[in-house]
Amino acid sequence: MTARMIDGKAVATRLRESLRVKIEDLTAQGKTPGLAVVIVGDNPASRVYVNMKKKASAELGIYSEEHTLPATTTQIELLQLVRNLNAKPSIHGILVQLPLPAHLNEQEILETIDPAKDVDGFHPVNVGKLLIGLPGFLPCTPAGVMELIKETGISINGKECVVVGRSNIVGKPQAILLLRENGTVTICHSRTADLAAVCRRADILIVAIGRTEMITGAMIKPGAVVIDVGMNRKADGKLAGDVHYESAASVAGWITPVPGGVGPMTIAMLMKNTVESAQRR
Repeated sequence: MTARMIDGKAVATRLRESLRVKIEDLTAQGKTPGLAVVIVGDNPASRVYVNMKKKASAELGIYSEEHTLPATTTQIELLQLVRNLNAKPSIHGILVQLPLPAHLNEQEILETIDPAKDVDGFHPVNVGKLLIGLPGFLPCTPAGVMELIKETGISINGKECVVVGRSNIVGKPQAILLLRENGTVTICHSRTADLAAVCRRADILIVAIGRTEMITGAMIKPGAVVIDVGMNRKADGKLAGDVHYESAASVAGWITPVPGGVGPMTIAMLMKNTVESAQRR
């Protein structure tokens, strides 16, 4: 048995094409969606992500502006920039690229972003709306994962779902989105006893633990849907996920590759949130 690959690039391309029509309509009404990206310091991974976001914006006709700040930027300077962007009518989405340098208070920065422009879905107001089922911005990676699961045609309703990882950015919101679709959800983490046994229960397994190829085929239920959120660089320079692809693909029913799985969906969902913000205004 070899798993069928879930092509994140293809799903993201379809989503972006559907957005293009909405963007053209908004632009014709004089409301071009606008995204501001703030990057502090020179983290190489952050630079790659910011460039990808700018490229996606340009391809779709979304206005984007980048604010590149030195690593020595103070909390007060960064807060003032965020407040200026909150007040700028041409900007519908504000994204502060994480992680920030250690001397900055990440939470205070995120809480200063206007919730109506929080296209990352990290503001406590949007997190609260997610939790109680109100409309708001969904975090981009978990929302993209849900689209990839739908691509398989397998219903989440009643399924055993296991999320490996409990971060505020992926693990926790992912669990809530699966609950919304009536999944039976278990969240695993570094203290989980017998992780392999818990993973083997999963009809749908989502891995966002940040450890290279930690989940192997021996930990996967035959026929399961496996979504790998990880993005790690191996010693030879090649990219790898949190799942050992070859062994997992010999057991799973469906699996996402790294790269080309979750990554393109995260950027597509960011574009979707920015367009929705412009539509709401």
